[in-house]
Amino acid sequence: MANSYDVIVLGSGPGGYVAAIRCAQLGLKTAIVERENLGGICLNWGCIPTKALLRSAEIFHYMQHAGDYGLKAQAIEADLEAVVKRSRGVAKQLNQGVTHLMKKNKITVHMGDGTLTGPTTMTVKGDKGEEKLTAKHIIVATGARARDLPFAPADGKRIWTYRAAMTPPEMPKKLLVIGSGAIGIEFASFYNDMGADVTVVEMLDRIVPVEDAEVSTFLEKSLKKQGMTIMTGAGVEDLKATAKGVTAKIKDKVGKVSESEFTHCIVAIGIEPNTENIGLEKLAEMDRGFIQIDPYGRTKSKGLWAIGDCTPGPWLAHKASHEGVTAAEAIAQELSNKDVHPHALDRNNIPGCTYCHPQVASVGMTEAKAKEVGYSVKVGNFPFIGNGKAIALGEAEGFIKTVFDAKTGELLGAHMIGAEVTELIQGYTVGKQLETTEAELMQTVFPHPTLSEMMHESVLGAYGRALHI
Repeated sequence: MANSYDVIVLGSGPGGYVAAIRCAQLGLKTAIVERENLGGICLNWGCIPTKALLRSAEIFHYMQHAGDYGLKAQAIEADLEAVVKRSRGVAKQLNQGVTHLMKKNKITVHMGDGTLTGPTTMTVKGDKGEEKLTAKHIIVATGARARDLPFAPADGKRIWTYRAAMTPPEMPKKLLVIGSGAIGIEFASFYNDMGADVTVVEMLDRIVPVEDAEVSTFLEKSLKKQGMTIMTGAGVEDLKATAKGVTAKIKDKVGKVSESEFTHCIVAIGIEPNTENIGLEKLAEMDRGFIQIDPYGRTKSKGLWAIGDCTPGPWLAHKASHEGVTAAEAIAQELSNKDVHPHALDRNNIPGCTYCHPQVASVGMTEAKAKEVGYSVKVGNFPFIGNGKAIALGEAEGFIKTVFDAKTGELLGAHMIGAEVTELIQGYTVGKQLETTEAELMQTVFPHPTLSEMMHESVLGAYGRALHI
Protein backbone atom coordinates (compact mmCIF):
# COMPACT_ATOMS: atom_id res chain seq x y z
CA MET A 1 0.00 0.00 0.00
CA ALA A 2 1.23 3.49 -0.86
CA ASN A 3 0.27 4.79 2.60
CA SER A 4 1.84 1.99 4.61
CA TYR A 5 5.16 2.66 6.36
CA ASP A 6 7.60 1.24 8.84
CA VAL A 7 7.45 4.49 10.84
CA ILE A 8 5.21 7.54 10.80
CA VAL A 9 6.28 10.61 12.77
CA LEU A 10 3.50 12.99 13.84
CA GLY A 11 5.06 16.45 14.03
CA SER A 12 8.16 17.84 12.31
CA GLY A 13 9.87 19.91 15.02
CA PRO A 14 13.47 19.28 16.11
CA GLY A 15 12.35 16.00 17.67
CA GLY A 16 10.12 14.81 14.84
CA TYR A 17 12.21 15.62 11.79
CA VAL A 18 15.40 14.29 13.42
CA ALA A 19 13.60 11.07 14.38
CA ALA A 20 12.39 10.71 10.78
CA ILE A 21 15.89 11.23 9.38
CA ARG A 22 17.41 8.67 11.74
CA CYS A 23 14.68 6.16 10.86
CA ALA A 24 15.42 6.68 7.16
CA GLN A 25 19.16 6.30 7.76
CA LEU A 26 18.41 2.93 9.35
CA GLY A 27 16.60 1.77 6.22
CA LEU A 28 13.06 2.20 7.46
CA LYS A 29 10.30 3.43 5.15
CA THR A 30 9.37 6.66 6.86
CA ALA A 31 6.69 9.35 6.64
CA ILE A 32 6.21 12.58 8.54
CA VAL A 33 2.92 14.38 9.19
CA GLU A 34 2.91 18.15 9.75
CA ARG A 35 -0.03 20.52 10.06
CA GLU A 36 1.79 23.83 9.60
CA ASN A 37 5.53 24.30 8.88
CA LEU A 38 8.31 21.76 8.52
CA GLY A 39 10.76 22.37 11.34
CA GLY A 40 8.01 23.02 13.86
CA ILE A 41 8.04 25.84 16.39
CA CYS A 42 11.79 25.74 17.00
CA LEU A 43 12.90 26.57 13.48
CA ASN A 44 9.96 28.75 12.53
CA TRP A 45 8.84 30.52 15.70
CA GLY A 46 11.22 29.56 18.50
CA CYS A 47 14.87 28.77 19.08
CA ILE A 48 16.43 29.99 15.84
CA PRO A 49 14.51 33.14 14.86
CA THR A 50 14.65 34.38 18.46
CA LYS A 51 18.44 34.05 18.33
CA ALA A 52 18.41 36.14 15.16
CA LEU A 53 16.49 38.83 17.04
CA LEU A 54 18.89 38.64 19.97
CA ARG A 55 21.89 38.87 17.66
CA SER A 56 20.52 42.11 16.18
CA ALA A 57 20.01 43.49 19.69
CA GLU A 58 23.53 42.44 20.65
CA ILE A 59 25.05 44.24 17.64
CA PHE A 60 22.94 47.32 18.44
CA HIS A 61 24.25 47.22 22.01
CA TYR A 62 27.87 47.03 20.82
CA MET A 63 27.31 49.89 18.37
CA GLN A 64 25.96 52.04 21.18
CA HIS A 65 29.09 51.27 23.17
CA ALA A 66 31.56 51.65 20.30
CA GLY A 67 33.55 54.16 22.34
CA ASP A 68 34.49 51.38 24.78
CA TYR A 69 36.47 49.79 21.94
CA GLY A 70 38.14 52.95 20.67
CA LEU A 71 35.63 53.36 17.86
CA LYS A 72 33.24 56.12 16.85
CA ALA A 73 29.67 55.53 15.73
CA GLN A 74 27.09 58.26 15.44
CA ALA A 75 23.31 58.45 15.01
CA ILE A 76 22.83 54.75 15.80
CA GLU A 77 19.24 53.66 15.27
CA ALA A 78 17.35 50.38 15.41
CA ASP A 79 14.95 49.54 12.59
CA LEU A 80 12.53 47.08 14.23
CA GLU A 81 10.85 46.18 10.95
CA ALA A 82 14.22 45.29 9.37
CA VAL A 83 15.28 43.34 12.47
CA VAL A 84 12.10 41.26 12.33
CA LYS A 85 12.45 40.79 8.56
CA ARG A 86 15.96 39.39 9.04
CA SER A 87 14.70 36.99 11.72
CA ARG A 88 11.88 35.74 9.48
CA GLY A 89 14.38 35.28 6.64
CA VAL A 90 16.51 33.08 8.87
CA ALA A 91 13.44 31.00 9.75
CA LYS A 92 12.49 30.64 6.08
CA GLN A 93 15.99 29.48 5.16
CA LEU A 94 15.94 26.79 7.82
CA ASN A 95 12.42 25.67 6.88
CA GLN A 96 13.65 25.18 3.32
CA GLY A 97 16.61 23.26 4.72
CA VAL A 98 14.34 20.78 6.48
CA THR A 99 12.29 20.39 3.28
CA HIS A 100 15.53 19.50 1.49
CA LEU A 101 16.48 16.99 4.20
CA MET A 102 13.12 15.23 3.83
CA LYS A 103 13.69 14.83 0.07
CA LYS A 104 17.32 13.82 0.51
CA ASN A 105 16.37 11.05 2.95
CA LYS A 106 13.34 9.95 0.88
CA ILE A 107 10.91 10.72 3.69
CA THR A 108 7.29 11.13 2.54
CA VAL A 109 5.68 14.31 3.85
CA HIS A 110 1.93 14.44 4.51
CA MET A 111 0.75 18.00 5.22
CA GLY A 112 -2.37 18.15 7.37
CA ASP A 113 -3.84 17.42 10.79
CA GLY A 114 -3.00 13.92 11.97
CA THR A 115 -5.29 11.95 14.29
CA LEU A 116 -4.46 8.54 15.74
CA THR A 117 -7.09 5.88 15.14
CA GLY A 118 -4.99 3.23 16.89
CA PRO A 119 -1.40 2.82 18.10
CA THR A 120 -0.19 2.24 14.53
CA THR A 121 -2.87 3.88 12.37
CA MET A 122 -3.93 7.47 11.72
CA THR A 123 -5.88 9.74 9.46
CA VAL A 124 -4.55 12.98 7.99
CA LYS A 125 -6.86 15.78 6.92
CA GLY A 126 -5.22 18.27 4.59
CA ASP A 127 -5.24 19.72 1.09
CA LYS A 128 -5.55 16.20 -0.35
CA GLY A 129 -8.67 15.50 1.68
CA GLU A 130 -8.54 12.65 4.19
CA GLU A 131 -5.72 10.12 3.96
CA LYS A 132 -5.50 6.89 5.93
CA LEU A 133 -1.99 5.90 7.00
CA THR A 134 -0.70 2.80 8.69
CA ALA A 135 2.72 1.89 10.08
CA LYS A 136 4.52 -0.68 12.20
CA HIS A 137 5.38 2.14 14.60
CA ILE A 138 4.22 5.72 15.16
CA ILE A 139 6.20 8.44 16.96
CA VAL A 140 4.17 11.31 18.42
CA ALA A 141 6.19 14.53 18.35
CA THR A 142 3.47 17.18 18.51
CA GLY A 143 5.33 19.59 20.79
CA ALA A 144 3.73 22.26 22.95
CA ARG A 145 2.38 25.80 22.91
CA ALA A 146 2.56 28.81 25.20
CA ARG A 147 0.29 28.78 28.21
CA ASP A 148 -2.18 31.67 28.48
CA LEU A 149 -3.13 33.55 31.61
CA PRO A 150 -6.61 32.17 32.43
CA PHE A 151 -7.98 35.67 33.09
CA ALA A 152 -6.24 37.41 30.16
CA PRO A 153 -5.67 35.27 27.05
CA ALA A 154 -3.19 36.63 24.53
CA ASP A 155 -4.74 38.79 21.81
CA GLY A 156 -1.63 39.33 19.67
CA LYS A 157 -2.11 43.09 19.88
CA ARG A 158 -1.34 44.16 23.43
CA ILE A 159 -0.99 40.83 25.25
CA TRP A 160 1.56 38.62 23.53
CA THR A 161 3.01 35.15 23.78
CA TYR A 162 6.38 34.43 22.16
CA ARG A 163 4.87 34.22 18.69
CA ALA A 164 3.48 37.75 18.61
CA ALA A 165 6.58 39.03 20.40
CA MET A 166 8.68 37.85 17.45
CA THR A 167 6.71 39.85 14.88
CA PRO A 168 5.68 42.98 16.80
CA PRO A 169 3.51 45.45 14.90
CA GLU A 170 5.24 48.24 16.84
CA MET A 171 8.06 48.77 19.30
CA PRO A 172 6.86 48.54 22.92
CA LYS A 173 7.62 51.66 24.94
CA LYS A 174 6.84 50.14 28.31
CA LEU A 175 6.84 46.34 28.39
CA LEU A 176 5.64 43.95 31.08
CA VAL A 177 7.10 40.44 30.95
CA ILE A 178 5.33 37.85 33.09
CA GLY A 179 7.64 34.93 33.86
CA SER A 180 11.42 34.81 34.06
CA GLY A 181 12.26 31.45 32.55
CA ALA A 182 14.40 31.29 29.41
CA ILE A 183 11.69 32.63 27.06
CA GLY A 184 10.66 35.52 29.30
CA ILE A 185 14.21 36.63 30.09
CA GLU A 186 15.34 36.38 26.45
CA PHE A 187 12.51 38.64 25.25
CA ALA A 188 13.06 40.98 28.20
CA SER A 189 16.74 41.21 27.22
CA PHE A 190 15.94 41.76 23.54
CA TYR A 191 13.43 44.54 24.07
CA ASN A 192 15.54 46.18 26.77
CA ASP A 193 18.53 46.33 24.40
CA MET A 194 16.23 47.72 21.71
CA GLY A 195 15.20 50.59 23.98
CA ALA A 196 12.01 49.52 25.74
CA ASP A 197 11.36 50.18 29.43
CA VAL A 198 11.06 46.59 30.70
CA THR A 199 9.53 45.19 33.90
CA VAL A 200 9.82 41.47 34.70
CA VAL A 201 7.43 39.86 37.20
CA GLU A 202 8.34 36.43 38.61
CA MET A 203 6.15 34.61 41.15
CA LEU A 204 9.08 32.63 42.63
CA ASP A 205 11.72 34.19 44.85
CA ARG A 206 14.33 34.56 42.08
CA ILE A 207 14.57 34.89 38.31
CA VAL A 208 15.65 31.97 36.06
CA PRO A 209 14.60 29.76 39.01
CA VAL A 210 15.86 26.48 37.52
CA GLU A 211 19.43 27.83 37.57
CA ASP A 212 21.92 27.86 40.43
CA ALA A 213 21.02 30.51 43.02
CA GLU A 214 24.30 32.40 42.50
CA VAL A 215 23.57 32.68 38.78
CA SER A 216 20.07 34.01 39.48
CA THR A 217 21.43 36.64 41.87
CA PHE A 218 24.14 37.74 39.45
CA LEU A 219 21.73 37.97 36.52
CA GLU A 220 19.20 40.00 38.47
CA LYS A 221 21.87 42.53 39.44
CA SER A 222 23.09 42.73 35.85
CA LEU A 223 19.61 43.24 34.37
CA LYS A 224 18.79 45.91 36.94
CA LYS A 225 22.06 47.65 36.07
CA GLN A 226 20.93 47.60 32.42
CA GLY A 227 17.75 49.43 33.43
CA MET A 228 15.19 46.66 33.91
CA THR A 229 12.75 46.54 36.80
CA ILE A 230 12.76 43.05 38.36
CA MET A 231 9.97 41.98 40.73
CA THR A 232 10.40 38.55 42.36
CA GLY A 233 7.94 36.88 44.70
CA ALA A 234 5.30 38.86 42.84
CA GLY A 235 2.22 38.03 40.81
CA VAL A 236 -0.08 39.63 38.27
CA GLU A 237 -3.58 39.46 39.72
CA ASP A 238 -5.38 41.19 36.89
CA LEU A 239 -4.50 42.22 33.35
CA LYS A 240 -6.71 44.17 30.98
CA ALA A 241 -5.94 45.24 27.43
CA THR A 242 -7.03 48.66 26.21
CA ALA A 243 -6.72 50.45 22.89
CA LYS A 244 -3.50 52.08 24.04
CA GLY A 245 -1.93 49.41 26.23
CA VAL A 246 -2.48 47.12 29.21
CA THR A 247 -3.37 47.76 32.83
CA ALA A 248 -1.85 45.33 35.33
CA LYS A 249 -2.56 44.81 39.01
CA ILE A 250 0.63 43.43 40.52
CA LYS A 251 1.00 42.07 44.05
CA ASP A 252 4.59 42.48 45.30
CA LYS A 253 6.51 40.23 47.69
CA VAL A 254 5.08 41.97 50.79
CA GLY A 255 1.50 41.64 49.56
CA LYS A 256 0.96 45.20 48.37
CA VAL A 257 -1.15 45.46 45.20
CA SER A 258 -0.46 48.33 42.81
CA GLU A 259 -1.86 49.18 39.39
CA SER A 260 0.54 50.00 36.55
CA GLU A 261 0.17 50.91 32.89
CA PHE A 262 2.20 49.30 30.10
CA THR A 263 2.03 49.55 26.33
CA HIS A 264 2.43 45.78 25.87
CA CYS A 265 2.75 42.55 27.84
CA ILE A 266 4.53 39.27 27.08
CA VAL A 267 3.18 36.20 28.89
CA ALA A 268 5.88 33.55 29.41
CA ILE A 269 4.49 31.36 32.18
CA GLY A 270 5.17 27.96 30.70
CA ILE A 271 3.82 25.59 28.08
CA GLU A 272 0.93 23.25 27.39
CA PRO A 273 1.44 20.05 25.40
CA ASN A 274 -0.28 19.66 22.02
CA THR A 275 -1.88 16.35 22.91
CA GLU A 276 -5.62 17.10 22.79
CA ASN A 277 -7.90 15.78 20.08
CA ILE A 278 -5.31 13.57 18.36
CA GLY A 279 -6.66 10.22 19.58
CA LEU A 280 -4.38 9.63 22.57
CA GLU A 281 -7.07 9.23 25.21
CA LYS A 282 -7.04 5.41 25.31
CA LEU A 283 -3.61 4.85 23.83
CA ALA A 284 -1.22 6.51 26.27
CA GLU A 285 -0.90 7.27 29.94
CA MET A 286 -1.13 11.04 30.46
CA ASP A 287 -0.08 13.40 33.26
CA ARG A 288 -1.35 17.00 32.97
CA GLY A 289 -1.50 16.46 29.22
CA PHE A 290 2.05 15.13 28.87
CA ILE A 291 2.52 11.64 27.40
CA GLN A 292 4.24 9.28 29.81
CA ILE A 293 7.06 7.25 28.25
CA ASP A 294 9.85 4.87 29.18
CA PRO A 295 13.52 5.99 28.77
CA TYR A 296 13.39 5.06 25.06
CA GLY A 297 10.11 6.78 24.21
CA ARG A 298 7.67 3.88 24.42
CA THR A 299 4.12 4.54 25.56
CA LYS A 300 1.83 1.94 27.13
CA SER A 301 0.56 0.92 23.65
CA LYS A 302 2.86 -1.34 21.64
CA GLY A 303 4.04 0.43 18.50
CA LEU A 304 3.25 3.93 19.80
CA TRP A 305 6.11 6.19 20.87
CA ALA A 306 6.43 9.82 21.96
CA ILE A 307 9.27 12.36 22.18
CA GLY A 308 9.93 16.04 22.81
CA ASP A 309 7.80 18.74 24.40
CA CYS A 310 4.65 16.61 24.52
CA THR A 311 6.47 14.33 27.02
CA PRO A 312 7.97 15.16 30.45
CA GLY A 313 10.68 17.86 30.53
CA PRO A 314 13.05 19.46 30.32
CA TRP A 315 11.32 21.04 27.33
CA LEU A 316 14.30 21.77 25.13
CA ALA A 317 14.88 21.31 21.40
CA HIS A 318 18.12 19.38 21.84
CA LYS A 319 16.47 17.02 24.31
CA ALA A 320 13.73 16.37 21.73
CA SER A 321 16.28 15.66 18.99
CA HIS A 322 18.19 13.24 21.19
CA GLU A 323 14.96 11.47 22.15
CA GLY A 324 14.12 11.25 18.45
CA VAL A 325 17.37 9.43 17.67
CA THR A 326 16.93 7.14 20.69
CA ALA A 327 13.37 6.20 19.70
CA ALA A 328 14.36 5.64 16.06
CA GLU A 329 17.16 3.28 17.06
CA ALA A 330 14.96 1.43 19.55
CA ILE A 331 12.35 0.95 16.81
CA ALA A 332 14.98 -0.32 14.37
CA GLN A 333 16.17 -2.75 17.04
CA GLU A 334 12.61 -4.04 17.48
CA LEU A 335 12.44 -4.47 13.70
CA SER A 336 15.43 -6.84 13.90
CA ASN A 337 18.30 -4.43 13.21
CA LYS A 338 21.13 -5.93 15.27
CA ASP A 339 23.60 -3.14 14.48
CA VAL A 340 21.95 -0.43 16.58
CA HIS A 341 22.35 -0.13 20.32
CA PRO A 342 20.12 2.63 21.70
CA HIS A 343 20.98 4.19 25.06
CA ALA A 344 18.44 5.55 27.51
CA LEU A 345 18.53 9.33 27.88
CA ASP A 346 20.17 10.64 31.05
CA ARG A 347 18.22 13.81 31.85
CA ASN A 348 20.96 14.92 34.25
CA ASN A 349 23.29 15.42 31.28
CA ILE A 350 21.07 17.79 29.29
CA PRO A 351 22.51 21.31 29.11
CA GLY A 352 20.30 24.38 29.37
CA CYS A 353 21.03 27.72 27.70
CA THR A 354 19.44 31.16 28.04
CA TYR A 355 20.49 33.74 25.44
CA CYS A 356 19.97 36.91 27.41
CA HIS A 357 22.69 39.50 28.00
CA PRO A 358 24.75 38.20 29.79
CA GLN A 359 24.18 34.61 28.67
CA VAL A 360 23.37 31.79 31.10
CA ALA A 361 24.19 28.09 30.70
CA SER A 362 24.25 25.02 32.93
CA VAL A 363 24.34 21.24 33.08
CA GLY A 364 23.74 18.83 35.94
CA MET A 365 22.91 19.58 39.54
CA THR A 366 23.03 22.95 41.24
CA GLU A 367 25.03 23.23 44.45
CA ALA A 368 21.80 23.29 46.48
CA LYS A 369 20.38 20.22 44.70
CA ALA A 370 23.60 18.23 45.17
CA LYS A 371 23.52 18.94 48.91
CA GLU A 372 19.80 18.18 49.08
CA VAL A 373 20.28 14.67 47.67
CA GLY A 374 23.10 13.94 50.10
CA TYR A 375 26.37 14.81 48.40
CA SER A 376 29.29 16.37 50.23
CA VAL A 377 30.53 18.83 47.62
CA LYS A 378 33.55 20.79 46.51
CA VAL A 379 32.72 23.98 44.61
CA GLY A 380 34.89 26.08 42.32
CA ASN A 381 33.98 29.60 41.19
CA PHE A 382 36.09 31.64 38.78
CA PRO A 383 35.19 35.18 37.62
CA PHE A 384 35.43 36.53 34.08
CA ILE A 385 37.51 39.45 35.40
CA GLY A 386 40.35 36.99 36.02
CA ASN A 387 40.49 35.91 32.36
CA GLY A 388 42.66 37.77 29.82
CA LYS A 389 40.45 36.97 26.81
CA ALA A 390 37.33 38.22 28.62
CA ILE A 391 39.06 41.50 29.46
CA ALA A 392 40.33 41.88 25.88
CA LEU A 393 36.79 41.31 24.58
CA GLY A 394 35.40 43.90 26.95
CA GLU A 395 33.28 41.14 28.51
CA ALA A 396 34.58 40.92 32.07
CA GLU A 397 31.14 40.32 33.63
CA GLY A 398 30.29 36.82 34.81
CA PHE A 399 31.63 33.65 36.41
CA ILE A 400 31.92 29.88 35.98
CA LYS A 401 30.97 27.56 38.82
CA THR A 402 31.64 23.83 39.09
CA VAL A 403 30.25 21.36 41.62
CA PHE A 404 32.04 18.09 42.45
CA ASP A 405 31.38 15.10 44.69
CA ALA A 406 33.94 15.61 47.46
CA LYS A 407 34.34 11.85 47.92
CA THR A 408 34.84 10.68 44.32
CA GLY A 409 35.68 13.84 42.36
CA GLU A 410 32.74 13.23 40.00
CA LEU A 411 31.59 16.36 38.16
CA LEU A 412 28.01 16.86 39.39
CA GLY A 413 27.17 20.17 37.72
CA ALA A 414 28.44 23.32 36.04
CA HIS A 415 26.84 26.76 35.98
CA MET A 416 27.91 29.80 33.97
CA ILE A 417 26.91 33.38 33.33
CA GLY A 418 28.73 35.69 30.92
CA ALA A 419 29.74 36.10 27.29
CA GLU A 420 29.49 32.97 25.08
CA VAL A 421 28.79 30.59 27.95
CA THR A 422 26.12 28.89 25.80
CA GLU A 423 29.04 27.64 23.68
CA LEU A 424 31.35 26.84 26.61
CA ILE A 425 28.86 24.63 28.49
CA GLN A 426 29.24 21.75 26.05
CA GLY A 427 32.75 21.08 27.36
CA TYR A 428 31.35 20.18 30.74
CA THR A 429 28.43 18.30 29.12
CA VAL A 430 30.90 16.04 27.31
CA GLY A 431 32.79 15.64 30.58
CA LYS A 432 29.64 14.55 32.40
CA GLN A 433 28.70 12.13 29.63
CA LEU A 434 32.16 10.57 29.94
CA GLU A 435 31.76 10.44 33.74
CA THR A 436 34.83 12.58 34.25
CA THR A 437 36.37 13.55 37.56
CA GLU A 438 38.37 16.58 38.60
CA ALA A 439 41.61 14.68 37.89
CA GLU A 440 40.98 14.42 34.12
CA LEU A 441 39.80 18.02 33.90
CA MET A 442 42.84 19.30 35.77
CA GLN A 443 45.15 17.43 33.41
CA THR A 444 43.39 18.74 30.29
CA VAL A 445 45.27 21.45 28.39
CA PHE A 446 43.09 24.49 27.60
CA PRO A 447 44.20 26.88 24.83
CA HIS A 448 45.34 30.42 25.66
CA PRO A 449 43.98 33.03 25.37
CA THR A 450 40.42 31.73 25.46
CA LEU A 451 37.34 32.03 27.61
CA SER A 452 37.52 28.25 28.08
CA GLU A 453 40.49 28.69 30.40
CA MET A 454 37.99 29.79 33.04
CA MET A 455 36.51 26.29 32.92
CA HIS A 456 39.92 24.92 33.92
CA GLU A 457 40.37 27.56 36.62
CA SER A 458 36.95 26.81 38.10
CA VAL A 459 37.88 23.14 38.45
CA LEU A 460 41.22 24.06 40.00
CA GLY A 461 39.43 26.46 42.32
CA ALA A 462 37.21 23.71 43.69
CA TYR A 463 40.37 22.07 45.03
CA GLY A 464 42.18 25.19 46.16
CA ARG A 465 44.49 25.32 43.14
CA ALA A 466 43.21 28.25 41.04
CA LEU A 467 46.12 30.07 39.42
CA HIS A 468 44.77 33.45 38.36
CA ILE A 469 42.76 34.61 41.34
